[in-house]
Amino acid sequence: MTLRIGTRGSALALAQAGTVAAALDGELVVISSEGDTSTASLASLGGTGVFAKALRDALLAGEVDAVVHSYKDLPVAPEPGLSIAAVPKRADARDALCARDGFTLDTLPEGARVGTGSPRRRAQLAAKRPDLELVDIRGNVDTRLGRLALDATDERALDAVVLAAAGLERLGRLGAATEILGIDGWPTAPAQGALAVETRSGDERLAKRIDHRLSRLAADAERGVLARLEAGCAAPIGAHAFVDDGMLFLSARVYRPDGGARVTSSHAAYLDDTTADEMAARVADELLASGAAELAPLGASE
Repeated sequence: MTLRIGTRGSALALAQAGTVAAALDGELVVISSEGDTSTASLASLGGTGVFAKALRDALLAGEVDAVVHSYKDLPVAPEPGLSIAAVPKRADARDALCARDGFTLDTLPEGARVGTGSPRRRAQLAAKRPDLELVDIRGNVDTRLGRLALDATDERALDAVVLAAAGLERLGRLGAATEILGIDGWPTAPAQGALAVETRSGDERLAKRIDHRLSRLAADAERGVLARLEAGCAAPIGAHAFVDDGMLFLSARVYRPDGGARVTSSHAAYLDDTTADEMAARVADELLASGAAELAPLGASE
């Protein structure tokens, strides 16, 4: 029987799910979500989990055998009856600036209009360049990039947008980036660049063979910080984990929404001596002890 793999219908979702379908010899089944059809802000729709709900409903109903998510879009709370069967090898976790005329973040003119729908990116941009005009945007990658080409007299025109490098690469649009933002100074969303293949509990074998242990470990450590902080979609939080020479490194940063303050915590431990959950707890507890809850809207887990 051919594996039925559910996906959203955007170009990026299809590209992401297509790599999974190819690896599992499956066929794609397109499922529409409220997040795809509404133009309202993510926060008003209930956060990034709005993209996952329709896929999960179809999976629980038996309409598909597995679904593919951008792992960063999944709520951190487990979904009853479902399991993350695989996290394929992670793509680039960094953000990319795409700007007109080849501008970088440092060379954008004063007052330049920069589009993003992410509270984290807004806080980071405000901290780095408080002179910029930040514009809340929605839409797929091509729609966002298209606003860079509009005439300056058009109220929708933008000078730059910030997007995930992984998404640009998967769409063959990485050439639109004028700067790749370094992860040390610009931590990105927990699990950015990672995919999650979800199945019904008990059916994990359907996708288990494409699970990449180290990618899963890093992504789960980052998401564990979110869970421990009980942080919802409005919390400006960046995190990054990686494994090197048998050690797990995890760093996370919480910003004040206006970018005016931040707290950071970083820890490392040998894999034999820790787990993703334990490392996330250490980092999150240190962030809370440093005043993270006074900076950002925490205690609002989705």
